[in-house]
Amino acid sequence: MLTELSATDQTDDDHLAALAKALAHPARLKILVLLARTPGCIGGDIVQAVGLAQSTVSEHLRILKAAGVIEGQIDPPRVCYALVPGSLAPLAELIAALQAASSDPACCVTPDKM
Repeated sequence: MLTELSATDQTDDDHLAALAKALAHPARLKILVLLARTPGCIGGDIVQAVGLAQSTVSEHLRILKAAGVIEGQIDPPRVCYALVPGSLAPLAELIAALQAASSDPACCVTPDKM
């Protein structure tokens, strides 16, 4: 029996969806890998590494910041970016739970019944 989601569940789902959406672009994934390898990257370095126009990279950075995945510290005239520690933990937990559920032999759907 399905039950209604509580407001907290809906907020959690909205947050997870925002995280997933923020990661749903190859350029943003490239930025995250770059930041993981090079903490404190400067905006200009990111533009060079990603190989896109500065305005395009700025938009990708804005999306990642809005999702809470990265943060930027202004050091005029530069902005240094870094990953927010633990920001992807909720998404990792969801993926782990889905992985565990998909390997459950009690699952009701089998390939031969499809």
